[in-house]
Amino acid sequence: MKFRQLADTGVFVSELCLGTMTFGSSAQIWEVIGGLDQATAGAIVHRALDAGINFIDTADVYSSGQSETIVGKAIAGRRQDIVLATKVRGRMGPGPNQVGLSRLHIIESVEASLKRLNTDYIDLYQIHRFDPLTNIEDTLRALDDLVRAGKVRYIGCSNVPAWHLMKSLAVSREQRLERFKCTQSYYSLVGRDLERETIPLLMDQGLGLLVWSPLAGGFLSGKFTRSGGDEAARRAKFDFPPVNKEKGFAILDVLIPIAAAHGVTVPQIALAWILANAAVTSVIIGARKLAQLDDNLKAVDVTLTAEDLKVLDEVSKLVPEYPAWMDALGSDRRPGERRY
Repeated sequence: MKFRQLADTGVFVSELCLGTMTFGSSAQIWEVIGGLDQATAGAIVHRALDAGINFIDTADVYSSGQSETIVGKAIAGRRQDIVLATKVRGRMGPGPNQVGLSRLHIIESVEASLKRLNTDYIDLYQIHRFDPLTNIEDTLRALDDLVRAGKVRYIGCSNVPAWHLMKSLAVSREQRLERFKCTQSYYSLVGRDLERETIPLLMDQGLGLLVWSPLAGGFLSGKFTRSGGDEAARRAKFDFPPVNKEKGFAILDVLIPIAAAHGVTVPQIALAWILANAAVTSVIIGARKLAQLDDNLKAVDVTLTAEDLKVLDEVSKLVPEYPAWMDALGSDRRPGERRY
């Protein structure tokens, strides 16, 4: 296992992060996504740690807190070896204030997460999504207070548009508050939207990128073809994240022979492609079975050739949108000018 620095924190995390959205089954949606009990989830956590992963990601909303409870029990005795991340924002009860990014909800949520995780501190506390009803300064100040109190080490965000992330960084700078160190965002060979605005921002501001759903909810697992797929797979029951199927199958047509040439699986190539991106800090992998985890773990040993990367880029690249196609003209570009 290799390690990469998380932004400018001086903290190193494994290239692969164990995602725990499959842990717990508090409602039907979570049973479809995973539904793993303590014993099965614990085995996955221990296998990941033994393989060198030192980074675990969860969220309070996963199975209404069950995931955090399962993680807390699974890492007992090994907490000091783990960079532990969780999130806040989702609805955790029926009350009007049991959701969002208000100071009230954040403070209540972090205390509940600490208790479920059975820990005194959270290494990376992330807002799960943007909250349009709460002043971002209030949110950042509450998060800053948690860092100063020692309950949180670093803060991050997830699923936010680039403009809001930049606004948040500006507020933190102006008010001298803790700033987001990273974003956790969806990115895959069939979902490269992040390259339009967010990745250039991350590179410019020196932030980390944690990738969720690198296999596009199982679409790139090798189980799905134009003629059908595995009906037992999660994607067959929960078609998320959205994928342009026509383009997706064209990408699979390229992935499959590359995997065969390397003697590895399709998911390993899809993960290796993401790991080859310098903007990426860690790729979050989830699993319902040990065999899935073991397969994904091997992705760190795959090295794609320049030709592999070229053909994968060609088949999966985004259609330029304005002003990107204007910038691509390059008529006034100066020597050494950086392009994103």
